[in-house]
Parts: sequence; C-alpha cells; structure tokens
Amino acid sequence: MRKLPLLPRIIIAIVAGILLGQFLPLSIVRLFATFNGIFSQFLGFMIPFIIVGLVTPAIGDIGRGAGKLLIVTVLIAYLDTVLAGMLAYGTGSTLFPHLIESATGASNIEKPEDILPYFNVNIPAMFDVMSALVFSFMMGLCIAYGSLPSMKSVFNEFRDVVTRVITSAIIPLLPLYIFGIFLTMTSSGEVYHILKVFAMIIVIIFALHIFILLYEFILAGIIGKRNPLRALWNMLPAYFTALGTSSSAATIPITLRQTIKNGVSEGVAGFTIPLCATIHMSGSAMKITCCAVTICLLNGLPYDFPTFLHFVMMLGIVMVAAPGVPGGAIMAALAPLSSILGFDSESQALMIALYIAMDSFGTACNVTGDGAISIVVDRFFKRA
Repeated sequence: MRKLPLLPRIIIAIVAGILLGQFLPLSIVRLFATFNGIFSQFLGFMIPFIIVGLVTPAIGDIGRGAGKLLIVTVLIAYLDTVLAGMLAYGTGSTLFPHLIESATGASNIEKPEDILPYFNVNIPAMFDVMSALVFSFMMGLCIAYGSLPSMKSVFNEFRDVVTRVITSAIIPLLPLYIFGIFLTMTSSGEVYHILKVFAMIIVIIFALHIFILLYEFILAGIIGKRNPLRALWNMLPAYFTALGTSSSAATIPITLRQTIKNGVSEGVAGFTIPLCATIHMSGSAMKITCCAVTICLLNGLPYDFPTFLHFVMMLGIVMVAAPGVPGGAIMAALAPLSSILGFDSESQALMIALYIAMDSFGTACNVTGDGAISIVVDRFFKRA
C-alpha cells in the first residue's frame, strides 16, 4: 500500500470503510474509533506548529526584496483566491440547502449516536491557532524586513521538521484515519446520505472551477488586451500537466512556456509563475469552501456571510504556506476550519478525503489561472 499514491490509498480506505462497516462487530469498530481519537488529538496538537513552521518562513521569503512587482502580484493572487472562495460560498449557500434537503428528505440531519472509543488520550495544543497566526506574522515580517539571517535559518529548519512530520507521520496515517471515519459512519448508518450529498456537490465544484478559469481569462483579456479564449486555449498544456501531476511546482516549466506563448514578457513570466505557484490558490479555495459549506449544513453549524468571509480571508493566507506534498493545502487549511468554523475531527477527516479526491482539478485551476495573473501583471510592468 505504501507504494501506491495517496489518492488511490484514500479511495481504497473509503470503499473498505463502507463495505466493512456493514458487518464488522462493534468491538472492532470501536478499536478504530480509538485510533481515530488519538490521531485527531495529535492532529490538533500539530495544527499550531504547522502554522508557525510554514507561515513564518513563507512570509519571510515573500517579503524579501519586496518591490512593486511583488506587491502587485501578491495582491492580485490573494484577491483572486478570496474571490473564488466567496463565489463558492455564494453558490453553496444558495444551492446546497435545497440539494441537501432533496438528497436526505430533511433539511436538518439528526446525527446518530457516536460510537465511543475504548479510551481517550488528551493531547492539548501548546497554544491556540490565532496565537500561532499572530506569532507567525510577527516573526515573518521581522525576518523579511529586519535582516535576521540566524532567525530565518531557525524557522527554515523548523519548517523542515514540520514538513517531515507531515510527510512521514500524518500523510501515511491519513488512509487509516479516513478508513476509521467511514467505518464508524457506516456502522452507525450515517454514511449513505453523506455520499449522496457530496456526489451532487462534486458536480457543482467541477462547474465552478470551469467558471473561475473563464472569468480569470476574460478579465485578463480585457486588461491585457488579448483574446481571452485564445489565451486560455494556450494554457491547456499546463492545465493537463497539473491534472496529471497534482503539483503546481512540477508544472512550472510548462506554465512558464505557455505564459510566454501568450505574449507575456520573459521577465514578468519568470517572476510571476514560480511565485503564483505558491500563493495563488483560487481552485483550492473554491473546493475547500464548497465542501466546508456542505459540512456546515449537514452538521447544523453556522454558515453566515461574516463567518465565511473571515474563513476565506484566513484561508487565502494560510494556504500560501502549504507544503508541496499531496494534501498539503488541506493540512494548512485545518487551522481555520477548526478555529473559525468549529469543525471537529470527523468533519476534518471528511474535508481531507474530499479535497484529496479532487486535488488534481484544484491544482489545474490554480496553475492555469497563474497565466491569467501574469497577463495582468505584464500589462502594468512591460519593462519588468
């Protein structure tokens, strides 16, 4: 199983959890519920460290040598990420309540009684998420503008530690964790209406990701005085490369080549494409927001506009620091999901499974949109 990519392992875990949950005895199900309880505690303990370890050096790196080109690119990428997230919220808050009601037969879902673990292990976080974010911004800005090479080296090494924990412990155990979640949901009779709901939601997410690409390139075409459909067509090799690799970084050479083919100067393209591969997350923000709205509706959590505006704005920041591993963006997003939306461990596990299942489409949307941002930036920095 370790030789398989993460997505097939997640799919196997979901299918196995649904199938085995129909006949495994409660004693075995409780065993996996015990593991899930311990793992979710560890995940909660790690979230503040993930924020500090990833956000601090990311801010320090982005801020280095800041100039107009950097500021404009970061601002456009962030605004587009937030816009995509709020578009997802608007669509979800309008359509999803009716879809969920039609899929389940009731607007309010009563959750079955939880399957209790054999024992609990309490692993409290050393500090909360908001403290981690404030500390990360403070230290990142000081590193960026205060010429602190020693401090920068410390946080770079801490980032390596956090990334190693994610790649060596959290990611390998995710399939088992998700298997346990779907096993307990099936055993308690909760899984089928959730799968029915998300089958419809995924169709809407796919339509939204096409719409995002269209509005990005239409706006870029208007500002950059280019044919938007031709520019989007030229970016299709980057789109399909990202679809196959699920990696923004691995797609950079193709994205760069196609962006230059769209008439963007090499200087601007060489700067914006690698930068946007890290900071432009419109497709990812849209996916996470759609799934988050759905889970809020299923669990009776508030999904009002101010709450989700706060969530999407923080999501656009924390995903800048997402590690370049499969599922890295959703790992970084766990902080605002838990602290702002109040997601418990089961909801976080659903988010992880859904995000990874659609990871390649979000990555393809992100990197293709990078080409649109480059066209806009090139319009203002012809000589860059």
